[in-house]
Amino acid sequence: MSSYNELGIELMVTGANAGTWGDKTNTNLNIIQQAIAGYLSQAVTSGGTLALAITDGSTSTSKARNMILKLTGTLGGNSIVTVPDSVEKMFVVEDGCDHAGYTLTFKTVSGTGLLLCEGNTVTCFSDGTNIVKANEFRKWRTITASETVQSGANLFVDTNGGAVTVTLPASPADGDIVNFVDSRYTFDANALTVGRNSLKIANASSDLTVNTEGAAFGLVYSGSNVGWTYTEK
Repeated sequence: MSSYNELGIELMVTGANAGTWGDKTNTNLNIIQQAIAGYLSQAVTSGGTLALAITDGSTSTSKARNMILKLTGTLGGNSIVTVPDSVEKMFVVEDGCDHAGYTLTFKTVSGTGLLLCEGNTVTCFSDGTNIVKANEFRKWRTITASETVQSGANLFVDTNGGAVTVTLPASPADGDIVNFVDSRYTFDANALTVGRNSLKIANASSDLTVNTEGAAFGLVYSGSNVGWTYTEK
């Protein structure tokens, strides 16, 4: 009798499936293709958890088996996308969502996973227990209104239409980075405020106001003692 491995590939025993071996083999090859090169665009539009499954012997209902996942939509609350536990494979996850100030987590069902950054693409893997980030492509994007951002954000801040407040992540890890550029050279007229979100910025327990025309700088989280500190000035 056949069994299935963690990717849902049918493991056929000698002498089984007489007359259907070819069809089952083709299905298995399609499953392998999906796991190493499959692409899925998946809408994530509301708060809560979206569970992506792997179904034995099927590609059509196995969204979590795809190698490349593009997440889309406008979040309506803090959202989670899960893949099954006990599956060891790589993923490339593009965060194409408008976070609207909310967080988006990619994880295994029982793991803690990782917070995705709006606009960025992460190469990661499941070790069977948790999702581990291997690398991140950080895309620059333009903002014209206040928002809360995630670690890894590269921001062209346009204050031509008025002052903008960018609130830093609530629970950063050591080494998390956010970068800022005055894209319209208007910080002197309409300042950027960096909201500290209860943590220090440059060892100060206050928000950071930036009113220097053409300013460009980064903040890296260095721990609770000093908080966010400059990568350059």
